[in-house]
Amino acid sequence: MALIPSRTKYRKSQRGRMRGNAKRGDKLVFGNYGVQSLSTGWVTAEQIEASRVAINRNLRRRGKVYIRVFPQKPISSKPAETRMGKGKGATEAWVAVVKPGAILFEVSGASYNAAREALSLADGKLPLKCRFISREEQI
Repeated sequence: MALIPSRTKYRKSQRGRMRGNAKRGDKLVFGNYGVQSLSTGWVTAEQIEASRVAINRNLRRRGKVYIRVFPQKPISSKPAETRMGKGKGATEAWVAVVKPGAILFEVSGASYNAAREALSLADGKLPLKCRFISREEQI
């Protein structure tokens, strides 16, 4: 089951620019440990799902996982070997725009070592530079 919006105002969107740091969603709210982005980029719905599965498999019901990003930007692309023109391509994927400082995942109810290991596995599935943070470091 992929993460996609139930409905959007427009079917297709422009690429936009990713400048600056995260304005919100940059502090741990739900859990004691988390993964924080250090770079800018797009995270696809498939990458978010792969990270979630990796965390849950590693924790084995020892904690609760919170996903703090949602893919609400449609990315379109035209088929290979297609000539220019004839409009914008079909929606290929849904991505979440992630800026530096944004919290991607949070874990509660797990020990420090278990959370660190699980979140490092999730970090490996993501196309961004990330770091592990805890509530004690945040204050």
